[in-house]
Amino acid sequence: MLGILFSDKECKEYDYVLRKELDEMLLDLNDSRLDSDIKVAIAKRYKIIFRMYARIASSKELSRYALNMKTYR
Repeated sequence: MLGILFSDKECKEYDYVLRKELDEMLLDLNDSRLDSDIKVAIAKRYKIIFRMYARIASSKELSRYALNMKTYR
């Protein structure tokens, strides 16, 4: 287990970067041109990034990015 201390400004930046990454992956997961294997890989990465975001986001913000993972398996 590792711990990191962030300043308020760094925490806001971290929040922003994670949200943008989640948004991009959601767009990719909804893209019909991508193969299912690629979508599975994106979904695995989404789960990791989502858990990182869950550590700093409020439940209201987190619900926006909740994903039904059964859809992408």
